[in-house]
Amino acid sequence: MTILLKKATIIAAASVMLFGSAACSNGGSAGNTGGNNAAGADNASGKKELYKIEVLSQLANFAGEQGGWYGKILKDKFGLEANITAPNLAGGAAKFATLMASGDLGDLVIFGNDGQEYRDAIKAGLLLDWTKDGLLEKYGKDILANVPEALEKNKKNFGEGKAIYGIGHDASNMPPGPSEGNTMTYQLDMRWDLYQKLGSPKLTKMEDILPLLQKMKELEPKSDSGRPTYGFSMWADWDGNYMTLAKQFATMHGYDIGDGFNQGSLLEIAAHEDKYQGILDENSYYLRTLKLYYDANQLGLMDPDSLTQKFDDVVNKFKDGQVLFSWFPWLDSSYNTPAHTDAGKGFQMVGFEEQKIYSYGFSPLGSNRIWAIGAKAKHPERILEYINWLYTPEGMMATTNGPEGLTWEMKDGKAVLTDFGKQALKDNSVQVPDEFGGGTYKDGGPKFNNSTLKTSSINPNTNEPYDWNMWTSVLQDNPNPVDKSWREATGALTPKDLLVKNNQIALNNPISTTEAPAVMDSMLSQKLSQVGAIIKEQSWKMVFAKNEAEYNKLKDEMIQKAKGLGYDEIIDWQVEQTEKVFALRNK
Repeated sequence: MTILLKKATIIAAASVMLFGSAACSNGGSAGNTGGNNAAGADNASGKKELYKIEVLSQLANFAGEQGGWYGKILKDKFGLEANITAPNLAGGAAKFATLMASGDLGDLVIFGNDGQEYRDAIKAGLLLDWTKDGLLEKYGKDILANVPEALEKNKKNFGEGKAIYGIGHDASNMPPGPSEGNTMTYQLDMRWDLYQKLGSPKLTKMEDILPLLQKMKELEPKSDSGRPTYGFSMWADWDGNYMTLAKQFATMHGYDIGDGFNQGSLLEIAAHEDKYQGILDENSYYLRTLKLYYDANQLGLMDPDSLTQKFDDVVNKFKDGQVLFSWFPWLDSSYNTPAHTDAGKGFQMVGFEEQKIYSYGFSPLGSNRIWAIGAKAKHPERILEYINWLYTPEGMMATTNGPEGLTWEMKDGKAVLTDFGKQALKDNSVQVPDEFGGGTYKDGGPKFNNSTLKTSSINPNTNEPYDWNMWTSVLQDNPNPVDKSWREATGALTPKDLLVKNNQIALNNPISTTEAPAVMDSMLSQKLSQVGAIIKEQSWKMVFAKNEAEYNKLKDEMIQKAKGLGYDEIIDWQVEQTEKVFALRNK
């Protein structure tokens, strides 16, 4: 679901926005990143008049002024100061509705998906048409050069074939293939050092992790600070219409409960074949995962705080070494600090024989998180100029990896990390020199929390990906003991390399359509909300049931209540939409 990917973006790459890239710009436009002749220049030196913009981001986890090193880039290069409003932190849908009613969403508007709120904003005239007065042709040349299909998609789906009100995230002009970096979005990761101490046992199916985690807990019963360790530590603040963390093992079998229906899906849909299953089907990965979590709790492997804690609490527990299992490689970094990895302790992918990891794949069309400009923006050309910069090698490199000269530099045609970069990109609490904006590296990172291009795409200026983790110089530069041990044991350089070699990736291929995604009618959407509330509540109760009899009782109640509220009707509608997608896949 959207909020899950949003959180992943926050943590990955040391709290820097994940900007993937499509990237071959033509020679002229790649360098056109806002020089003295750009919009808003108001004096002989070409320096722009300071323009404070209001940014509404449904994806942001920060509210207030963008400061630090990224704030300095915005001010020095574009003359922009950005004040961020984040409905996710306070008010949610009600906050957005209030802003809609006011008739002004702000200057830069970032939507969590291209669903009803985006459509309503267009219908209400609150978003700018980028084709107006030749704005896109003049200030969006790199967007046009690099990802024209993403613009065309928005025009056809939301602008009646004429207007463009925004562009989706994570577009790319790379050939079809896995779009992730060195690691996948989802993996089965565990404490590698403890795994090796236990003889590196082979795992066949997902349930095999439970006896392994028991033995790990016996090896390391206490965290760094002396607190008890657990196999799993979970949180509920990402939940939508189901327990979000109960979808993770589906993604390790090539299925995802996607957010392509905007209001949320209750279907597990395969990336690699035309198959799906309702999450309450008896054989669903969702129910199978709930049972695994229940069994984990019975074995003392489930953190009892999981019912009440937030995601940030779990991050702190990872840092302290209280958690032995991770669904997400980007979460591993909370524990895999230099202090731990230098001591040979850290998380790595363990995997299991039956796994088939879901890959979202490169798409020239982009996905559903939208960059848009408010209709009442005073200087829309300056905002589009900034968005356009995000589609250039310069913008991608700075936003993804930090300022050139601070965290990285060019040597022999390749980007390499500086000594500061090697420290800051792995431990983002380090202080940034005042000349680059001051504060900690983390606090100065981009706070809008949306991406433009895939970071795993190739930078035409270096012929390597934008993501610093994938640079040859980084991969070959004195790997820490944990990475070195993993590479020696697997014979692979990265987890993605190993999965590709073993044919354990389920690739989702993008589809092209001139039709906007279907939207549920209000009555069915209301039923979905009610069904979702029941599924969430009962799922958590099932995990913490006192015995198997209670677990089965709660499971039966969940299915019965959900069906009574319209679950089957929702599934029928979502199956109909999924079949349309399958038809387009197979054209």
